[in-house]
Amino acid sequence: MNAFNTGSQPAPVGAGEVRNDWTRDEIAALFDLPFDELMWQAQGVHRAHHAPGQVQLSTLLSIKTGGCPEDCGYCSQSVSADSGVKATKLMDVRAVLQAAAQAKDNGSTRFCMGAAWRNPKDRDMGAIVQMVEGVRGMGLETCMTLGMLEPHQAKQLAAAGLDYYNHNIDTSPERYADVITTRTFQERLDTLDAVRSAGINVCCGGIVGMGETRDDRVGFVHALATLPEHPGSVPVNALVPVKGTVLGDMLADTPLARIDEIEFVRTVAVARITMPDSMVRLSAGRESMSESTQALCFMAGANSIFTGDKLLTAGNAGDDKDAALFAKLGVTPMAAECRLAEAAE
Repeated sequence: MNAFNTGSQPAPVGAGEVRNDWTRDEIAALFDLPFDELMWQAQGVHRAHHAPGQVQLSTLLSIKTGGCPEDCGYCSQSVSADSGVKATKLMDVRAVLQAAAQAKDNGSTRFCMGAAWRNPKDRDMGAIVQMVEGVRGMGLETCMTLGMLEPHQAKQLAAAGLDYYNHNIDTSPERYADVITTRTFQERLDTLDAVRSAGINVCCGGIVGMGETRDDRVGFVHALATLPEHPGSVPVNALVPVKGTVLGDMLADTPLARIDEIEFVRTVAVARITMPDSMVRLSAGRESMSESTQALCFMAGANSIFTGDKLLTAGNAGDDKDAALFAKLGVTPMAAECRLAEAAE
């Protein structure tokens, strides 16, 4: 009998094992479980692979905002959006390092840097490398999201010591073309391959609440859970409808604008069960979630959040609110040494 089986409901095949051969039917069956059974299994898997009651604090900084030529329907930084976001140049290296030092003082153990590019230009790589080296020199985990990468650029980032590269698949393969037309799903996978080949950990997730169906959420998790290696980090975002973006204007005044909170928690739980070793990050959209929903997400296996008042151009819950919620729940921020030890296992 599987260790996570109550006896009243069959546990899914391989629950708690690290597998890359999940079928869509198996993942759909997880989504269909009674909520208490799904949560019980997710918490069992989480405790078998991670320290309970510990959540990693990460900070995300936009190092180059706006002006992106991609047409991602959710993004306020696209040139296709009428969101009022002004394009900026790449930040000065010193300013980025100052922000990283402040993030570390506020308890973050990972510092993530994002640039609104389709892909970085080789002329920008020198400054990017300096940022990675400087942040890593502070004892912080480093993460970059710069769009698509060429293999030689991935190797440059690896040589600089980059820990993680974020490149989300966003949604299911079937839904993808309805959200983005300027790059293909396969191009996303090609960048992930380049990152893995360079020896950098992959950070990859997506967005729910974009008007997709349950089947799309099954396909989204399936695409992640059947990658050659599970992403080291899996950010699960709830769409923040921004006026002036395609999806923001389409969904802002409809019930689809916000995914049902129980369905969001289910998505987190299924991600935890199918990718046991991954850090599952509760990401964008958290500022509008109730404390109860966030607590359920932690119970479902989320063990990483972005802290601070801002995520790129969107609002975030803020350090004070997070500290108050952690105190209520008895959750503790994950120490840097604990995260490094976990990564080494």
